[in-house]
Amino acid sequence: MGAGVGADPEDLSGGYRERPSRLRGAVLWTHRARAHATAPYPVLPDGCMDLLWSDGRLLVAGPDTRAYQPGPRPGGALVAGVRLAPGTAPALLGVPAHELRDQRVDLADLWPSADARRHAERVHASGDPAAALEALAVRLAASAAPPNPLLLQIAADLDTGRTVADTAARAGLGARRLHRLSLAAFGYGPKTLARVLRLQRALALARTGLPYADTAAAVGFADQAHLARDFRDLAGLPLTDLLSARP
Repeated sequence: MGAGVGADPEDLSGGYRERPSRLRGAVLWTHRARAHATAPYPVLPDGCMDLLWSDGRLLVAGPDTRAYQPGPRPGGALVAGVRLAPGTAPALLGVPAHELRDQRVDLADLWPSADARRHAERVHASGDPAAALEALAVRLAASAAPPNPLLLQIAADLDTGRTVADTAARAGLGARRLHRLSLAAFGYGPKTLARVLRLQRALALARTGLPYADTAAAVGFADQAHLARDFRDLAGLPLTDLLSARP
């Protein structure tokens, strides 16, 4: 779920911020609603899962296959999250990624309610939800199995634009085995993950000012029309609208 760094909890200017987390491969983010804001910026698919603090609740955002549109929030309302790299969240949370695909689920629905309530109370009492949420993620990682290097390699290969066939061959996996592993680790098959990661690469390049046709060629789209179709399908908005809006 795209979004932000450990912002100062006293900063009421609004907007989205992010920074690398102390948890390897993760990103800590905050979003404080601006006063008189227009429709919230959509959360775009990125292959990640997020542990969230919102409205006094601990939530898990599963991997998205399409843009998620947050509801309106009063000015100053804070949401914090730890964005976990593709393939790393299931070991921390104890649930296969595909079971949470396109969902936002209360942590109490995944864990014993007493455990979830204890963690939520700790974050609430901290006075700094972002820092407390990050500390929770670090504790979870310390007691979980380390990230599977094979899964990290699969995600990295697809993120460089390798084909699914090449990725499977490099991992020493057949197509069916790769698909099964991908569902549990990433929430969807390798073709969908590759498409989502390509969308994110294109958005990052387009934000630098690179012309759309050059962006399409650089990240592996057939042409600019192909890029435009994927943005409509996955992001729900044309690329131009995404670039002109601000999170």
